[in-house]
Amino acid sequence: MFFHTGQAPAPLPATLRDKLEKLSFPTLGHYLEEGFADTEVRRIVAAGGRVIGSAFTVRTTATDSTALHHAAGLIGEGDVLVIDTGGDRRHAPLGEVVAAQLVARGAAGAIVDGVVTDTDEITELGLSVHARGTSMLTTKLHGIDAGGVNIPVTCGGAVVNPGDVVLADANGVLFVAPDVLARIVDIALADDAEEPELVEELRTGAPLGSLTGASDTVAELLALDSPQ
Repeated sequence: MFFHTGQAPAPLPATLRDKLEKLSFPTLGHYLEEGFADTEVRRIVAAGGRVIGSAFTVRTTATDSTALHHAAGLIGEGDVLVIDTGGDRRHAPLGEVVAAQLVARGAAGAIVDGVVTDTDEITELGLSVHARGTSMLTTKLHGIDAGGVNIPVTCGGAVVNPGDVVLADANGVLFVAPDVLARIVDIALADDAEEPELVEELRTGAPLGSLTGASDTVAELLALDSPQ
Protein backbone atom coordinates (compact mmCIF):
# COMPACT_ATOMS: atom_id res chain seq x y z
CA MET A 1 0.00 0.00 0.00
CA PHE A 2 1.37 3.38 -0.99
CA PHE A 3 0.32 7.02 -0.84
CA HIS A 4 -0.75 8.56 -4.15
CA THR A 5 -1.30 12.13 -5.33
CA GLY A 6 -2.80 13.58 -8.50
CA GLN A 7 -3.46 16.92 -10.12
CA ALA A 8 -5.66 19.46 -8.36
CA PRO A 9 -9.04 19.95 -10.07
CA ALA A 10 -9.61 22.78 -12.51
CA PRO A 11 -11.98 25.51 -11.31
CA LEU A 12 -15.60 25.12 -12.30
CA PRO A 13 -16.28 27.26 -15.42
CA ALA A 14 -18.05 30.47 -14.41
CA THR A 15 -20.78 30.08 -17.03
CA LEU A 16 -21.62 26.57 -15.81
CA ARG A 17 -21.58 27.68 -12.17
CA ASP A 18 -23.98 30.54 -12.96
CA LYS A 19 -26.44 28.11 -14.52
CA LEU A 20 -26.16 25.67 -11.63
CA GLU A 21 -26.92 28.46 -9.15
CA LYS A 22 -30.34 28.78 -10.81
CA LEU A 23 -31.03 25.03 -11.10
CA SER A 24 -33.12 22.79 -8.87
CA PHE A 25 -30.69 19.89 -8.45
CA PRO A 26 -33.34 17.11 -8.35
CA THR A 27 -34.33 18.05 -11.91
CA LEU A 28 -31.11 16.35 -13.02
CA GLY A 29 -32.58 13.11 -11.67
CA HIS A 30 -34.88 13.08 -14.70
CA TYR A 31 -31.88 12.75 -17.03
CA LEU A 32 -29.12 10.95 -15.10
CA GLU A 33 -28.90 7.56 -13.39
CA GLU A 34 -25.27 7.41 -12.30
CA GLY A 35 -23.34 9.58 -9.85
CA PHE A 36 -25.94 9.89 -7.11
CA ALA A 37 -24.63 9.13 -3.63
CA ASP A 38 -26.44 6.66 -1.40
CA THR A 39 -29.40 8.21 0.38
CA GLU A 40 -27.63 7.60 3.71
CA VAL A 41 -25.19 10.38 2.77
CA ARG A 42 -27.27 13.33 3.93
CA ARG A 43 -26.81 16.93 4.96
CA ILE A 44 -25.46 17.02 8.51
CA VAL A 45 -24.54 20.72 8.66
CA ALA A 46 -26.59 23.10 6.54
CA ALA A 47 -24.80 26.30 7.51
CA GLY A 48 -23.31 26.85 4.06
CA GLY A 49 -26.51 26.08 2.16
CA ARG A 50 -26.38 24.34 -1.21
CA VAL A 51 -23.03 23.03 -2.41
CA ILE A 52 -21.64 23.63 -5.91
CA GLY A 53 -18.00 23.02 -6.75
CA SER A 54 -15.24 20.83 -8.15
CA ALA A 55 -14.37 17.59 -6.36
CA PHE A 56 -11.10 17.67 -4.42
CA THR A 57 -10.79 14.02 -3.46
CA VAL A 58 -9.09 12.34 -0.51
CA ARG A 59 -8.88 8.67 0.45
CA THR A 60 -8.10 7.91 4.08
CA THR A 61 -7.74 4.71 6.09
CA ALA A 62 -10.02 3.71 8.94
CA THR A 63 -8.08 5.37 11.75
CA ASP A 64 -5.58 7.67 10.01
CA SER A 65 -6.31 11.20 8.78
CA THR A 66 -2.76 12.13 7.73
CA ALA A 67 -3.80 12.38 4.07
CA LEU A 68 -6.76 14.57 5.01
CA HIS A 69 -4.71 17.05 7.06
CA HIS A 70 -2.30 17.35 4.13
CA ALA A 71 -5.11 17.83 1.62
CA ALA A 72 -7.01 20.40 3.69
CA GLY A 73 -4.17 22.88 3.33
CA LEU A 74 -4.14 22.49 -0.46
CA ILE A 75 -7.81 22.68 -1.38
CA GLY A 76 -8.70 25.53 -3.73
CA GLU A 77 -11.36 28.18 -3.42
CA GLY A 78 -14.73 26.85 -4.55
CA ASP A 79 -13.63 23.19 -4.38
CA VAL A 80 -15.60 20.56 -2.47
CA LEU A 81 -13.69 18.13 -0.27
CA VAL A 82 -14.81 14.55 -1.01
CA ILE A 83 -13.58 11.96 1.51
CA ASP A 84 -13.46 8.22 0.85
CA THR A 85 -12.92 6.55 4.23
CA GLY A 86 -12.38 3.09 2.77
CA GLY A 87 -15.69 1.93 4.21
CA ASP A 88 -15.10 3.01 7.82
CA ARG A 89 -18.26 4.18 9.60
CA ARG A 90 -16.89 4.62 13.15
CA HIS A 91 -14.03 7.15 13.04
CA ALA A 92 -14.80 10.78 12.18
CA PRO A 93 -12.09 12.24 9.93
CA LEU A 94 -13.66 15.71 9.75
CA GLY A 95 -14.23 17.96 12.74
CA GLU A 96 -13.78 21.59 13.76
CA VAL A 97 -10.06 21.88 12.98
CA VAL A 98 -10.26 20.42 9.46
CA ALA A 99 -13.43 22.44 8.80
CA ALA A 100 -11.70 25.63 9.93
CA GLN A 101 -8.91 24.98 7.44
CA LEU A 102 -11.43 24.37 4.65
CA VAL A 103 -13.24 27.61 5.42
CA ALA A 104 -9.96 29.52 5.49
CA ARG A 105 -9.12 28.10 2.06
CA GLY A 106 -12.53 29.02 0.62
CA ALA A 107 -13.86 25.49 0.16
CA ALA A 108 -17.49 25.20 -0.93
CA GLY A 109 -18.31 22.25 1.32
CA ALA A 110 -17.40 18.71 2.34
CA ILE A 111 -18.87 15.30 1.48
CA VAL A 112 -17.80 12.43 3.74
CA ASP A 113 -18.51 8.76 3.04
CA GLY A 114 -18.50 8.14 6.76
CA VAL A 115 -19.14 10.08 9.94
CA VAL A 116 -18.14 13.54 11.17
CA THR A 117 -17.85 15.27 14.54
CA ASP A 118 -18.02 18.78 16.07
CA THR A 119 -21.20 19.64 14.18
CA ASP A 120 -22.07 22.60 16.41
CA GLU A 121 -18.65 24.14 15.85
CA ILE A 122 -18.79 23.46 12.10
CA THR A 123 -22.18 25.16 11.98
CA GLU A 124 -20.63 28.27 13.51
CA LEU A 125 -17.84 28.12 10.92
CA GLY A 126 -20.45 28.14 8.15
CA LEU A 127 -19.35 25.04 6.24
CA SER A 128 -21.97 22.81 4.63
CA VAL A 129 -21.26 19.12 5.33
CA HIS A 130 -22.87 15.93 4.05
CA ALA A 131 -22.06 12.59 5.71
CA ARG A 132 -23.55 9.31 6.89
CA GLY A 133 -23.81 10.43 10.50
CA THR A 134 -21.87 11.70 13.51
CA SER A 135 -19.45 10.21 16.03
CA MET A 136 -17.26 11.24 18.95
CA LEU A 137 -14.62 8.68 17.91
CA THR A 138 -12.09 10.40 15.67
CA THR A 139 -9.22 9.51 13.38
CA LYS A 140 -5.59 10.01 14.46
CA LEU A 141 -2.34 11.04 12.76
CA HIS A 142 -0.72 7.63 12.39
CA GLY A 143 1.18 8.41 9.16
CA ILE A 144 0.09 5.17 7.49
CA ASP A 145 1.51 4.76 3.97
CA ALA A 146 -1.88 4.47 2.26
CA GLY A 147 -4.61 6.58 0.76
CA GLY A 148 -4.11 9.61 -1.44
CA VAL A 149 -5.12 13.05 -2.63
CA ASN A 150 -6.82 13.95 -5.92
CA ILE A 151 -7.22 10.37 -7.07
CA PRO A 152 -10.38 8.51 -8.12
CA VAL A 153 -12.39 7.60 -5.03
CA THR A 154 -15.71 6.09 -4.06
CA CYS A 155 -18.18 8.17 -2.06
CA GLY A 156 -21.68 7.02 -1.21
CA GLY A 157 -21.40 4.20 -3.72
CA ALA A 158 -20.52 6.57 -6.58
CA VAL A 159 -17.17 6.81 -8.34
CA VAL A 160 -15.77 10.34 -8.04
CA ASN A 161 -12.89 11.70 -10.10
CA PRO A 162 -10.98 14.86 -9.20
CA GLY A 163 -12.67 17.76 -10.96
CA ASP A 164 -16.12 16.18 -11.13
CA VAL A 165 -18.88 18.65 -10.35
CA VAL A 166 -20.35 18.17 -6.87
CA LEU A 167 -23.95 19.23 -6.29
CA ALA A 168 -25.45 18.78 -2.84
CA ASP A 169 -28.48 20.05 -0.98
CA ALA A 170 -31.11 18.82 1.47
CA ASN A 171 -32.17 16.16 -1.06
CA GLY A 172 -28.80 14.44 -1.50
CA VAL A 173 -25.49 14.50 -3.36
CA LEU A 174 -24.60 14.15 -7.05
CA PHE A 175 -21.17 13.76 -8.65
CA VAL A 176 -21.04 14.32 -12.41
CA ALA A 177 -18.38 15.03 -15.03
CA PRO A 178 -18.40 18.68 -16.20
CA ASP A 179 -18.86 17.78 -19.88
CA VAL A 180 -21.88 15.60 -19.10
CA LEU A 181 -23.43 18.33 -16.98
CA ALA A 182 -22.80 20.97 -19.63
CA ARG A 183 -24.84 18.93 -22.14
CA ILE A 184 -27.97 18.72 -19.99
CA VAL A 185 -28.01 21.79 -17.76
CA ASP A 186 -29.92 23.95 -20.25
CA ILE A 187 -32.55 21.22 -20.71
CA ALA A 188 -32.94 20.95 -16.95
CA LEU A 189 -33.27 24.72 -16.59
CA ALA A 190 -35.99 24.69 -19.23
CA ASP A 191 -37.84 22.04 -17.21
CA ASP A 192 -37.59 24.18 -14.11
CA ALA A 193 -39.02 27.13 -16.01
CA GLU A 194 -42.05 25.07 -17.10
CA GLU A 195 -42.78 23.55 -13.70
CA PRO A 196 -44.70 26.46 -12.12
CA GLU A 197 -47.20 26.42 -15.00
CA LEU A 198 -47.61 22.64 -14.64
CA VAL A 199 -48.24 22.92 -10.90
CA GLU A 200 -50.80 25.67 -11.50
CA GLU A 201 -52.68 23.46 -13.98
CA LEU A 202 -52.76 20.68 -11.38
CA ARG A 203 -54.21 23.10 -8.85
CA THR A 204 -57.03 23.94 -11.25
CA GLY A 205 -57.97 20.26 -11.58
CA ALA A 206 -56.03 18.97 -14.60
CA PRO A 207 -54.97 15.28 -14.28
CA LEU A 208 -51.18 14.84 -14.13
CA GLY A 209 -51.23 11.90 -16.55
CA SER A 210 -52.99 13.98 -19.19
CA LEU A 211 -50.48 16.81 -18.88
CA THR A 212 -47.40 14.58 -19.07
CA GLY A 213 -48.70 12.11 -21.64
CA ALA A 214 -48.54 9.20 -19.20
CA SER A 215 -52.28 8.52 -19.51
CA ASP A 216 -52.02 8.26 -23.30
CA THR A 217 -49.14 5.81 -22.88
CA VAL A 218 -51.20 3.70 -20.47
CA ALA A 219 -54.08 3.64 -22.98
CA GLU A 220 -51.69 2.42 -25.69
CA LEU A 221 -50.34 -0.29 -23.39
CA LEU A 222 -53.85 -1.46 -22.51
CA ALA A 223 -54.77 -1.60 -26.19
CA LEU A 224 -51.75 -3.83 -26.88
CA ASP A 225 -52.78 -6.18 -24.06
CA SER A 226 -56.46 -6.41 -25.01
CA PRO A 227 -57.71 -9.43 -27.05
CA GLN A 228 -57.81 -8.85 -30.80
